[in-house]
Amino acid sequence: MILVVGATGRLGGLIARTLLAQGKPVRILVRSGSSYESLVAAGAQPVTGDLKDPPSLRAACAGATAILTTANSMGRGGDDTVESVDRVGNRNLVEAASAEGVRRFVFTSVLGASPESAMPFVRAKGETEQRLRDSGMAWTVLQPDAFMDTWVPAVVGSAALAGQPVTVVGDGRRRHSFVAMRDVAAYAIAALDHRDAEGQTLLIGGPQALTWRDIVEVFEQELGHPVALRSVPPGQPVPGLPDFVAQLLAVLDSYDSHIDISRLASSYGVTPTSIAEFARDSVAATPQQVG
Repeated sequence: MILVVGATGRLGGLIARTLLAQGKPVRILVRSGSSYESLVAAGAQPVTGDLKDPPSLRAACAGATAILTTANSMGRGGDDTVESVDRVGNRNLVEAASAEGVRRFVFTSVLGASPESAMPFVRAKGETEQRLRDSGMAWTVLQPDAFMDTWVPAVVGSAALAGQPVTVVGDGRRRHSFVAMRDVAAYAIAALDHRDAEGQTLLIGGPQALTWRDIVEVFEQELGHPVALRSVPPGQPVPGLPDFVAQLLAVLDSYDSHIDISRLASSYGVTPTSIAEFARDSVAATPQQVG
């Protein structure tokens, strides 16, 4: 039995559905009030629990041979915070898994995670990684770069597809290896059985490290017309985006992240999704105005 934590989210849902399609027995941790009926219809076994409730985690882990978790506090609000979910909640999950004899643990972290990070979310991920290393379980950590599914529409895609100007933070020349969620899901699942995955931290990116300006050009090619580009200084509001997103974009504008994924992709049997493919799919899925 494979326990998927975070299955009602986008990445966790991809993982759970792919495992079910492969005929694997899947248990999903669900919270009261969450929507998970489609996963149950696909064959998943639901168990009610919460990362903030250790006894419920022991029950969820009982009988599981492996855990894949993507759960985090992003976008939740209320009492689901970095402290309660990403730090304490993940600690609870690692402890419950270890106590119940789970053999394999695949943890989706974040690129650059470290217990010494100045950013609470990144620090909490780093602390969880360390707990896994000390847990005695066979573990694999995934450190994906920024998700193209989240960031490309927010910064470029939605505006470009609507015929609006694209606004970037800074000069738009920092390079990042944006990665598709479906690719991260594929790596996570492959890590369950890969001969070299145990005890490894996998840095995961897309096939290219591109700037925002590069991505605008990709959308221009797919749309067949120019896209207006403007910029705001780091720390300033970005039209149409929440302040916390603008702050994260300012962080992305402070460094480059170039991940050479070729060897890992070949070893894990993953075909990396390019920004061009993502843009093409986005354009194809957008109703075109006539006249």
